Amino acid sequence: MDFTDDQIDRYARHLVLPEIGEEGQARLLEARVLVIGAGGLGSPLLLYLAAAGVGTLGVVDDDEVDLSNLQRQILHGTSDTGLAKVESAVKRLAEINPEVTVLPHRTRIDRRNAAELIAGYDLVADGSDNFATRYLVHDACYLAGKTLVSAAIMRFDGQISTYKAHLRGAGDPEAHPCYRCVFGAQPPNPKESCADVGVLGALPGTLGALQATEVIKELIGIGESLSGRLLLYEGLAAGFRSVRVKADPACPLCGPQATIRDLESVDYDEAAVCAAE
Repeated sequence: MDFTDDQIDRYARHLVLPEIGEEGQARLLEARVLVIGAGGLGSPLLLYLAAAGVGTLGVVDDDEVDLSNLQRQILHGTSDTGLAKVESAVKRLAEINPEVTVLPHRTRIDRRNAAELIAGYDLVADGSDNFATRYLVHDACYLAGKTLVSAAIMRFDGQISTYKAHLRGAGDPEAHPCYRCVFGAQPPNPKESCADVGVLGALPGTLGALQATEVIKELIGIGESLSGRLLLYEGLAAGFRSVRVKADPACPLCGPQATIRDLESVDYDEAAVCAAE
């Protein structure tokens, strides 16, 4: 594609990277990414994706900006209090990069709308704060054949991985584990959340920036994917650990004898399913 003078200036530091260059930047400009949650993780993720020139960003969140959000949700400001987070996101991202199209989805993602929301995007990034949403989003992505970059945070720690079990080939049955391969069945009635136990305000910045990096890598097709690895960050110890994970042949979603064929067959906690932290 032909870049305008403004685009050459804006993306100059990408264009000189041989791993990205004009071809990679063109892929970013044409890409469509759906971000679940305009909160702590979604804030740095959306800011960096917009700055990188990802052409279309969808934002799913049904919440409004609250004063208690501002300790970590850097997408929003004090003057945005009471405004829908997706509208605050549209306003802020337009300041970062007016070339990017931001599509606000002010709704909860649930089994009724998940497939439709995801269908219009190339890749999904999940920044929700509860297991019900994470499992729902992952299952919907797998069933739709979409790559998912998922991160989670609590207190001083975080984790991130990429899930694309739909790309697993017959020649390597242990490659590309899905979320259920790694974490097993959805835990019943989990009681802890960031609202209950707290979270360091800077922590979602660390994990959200990592998410943005992995999303960009997947869109362009560069580097080593996090698929098959779970990256753990311990904030107080200032340490990272990378854990290798394999596909579970008995997985009810992606295994050879899978029993989960659609979202209706899974018992998600509908009360908890929303975009969040």
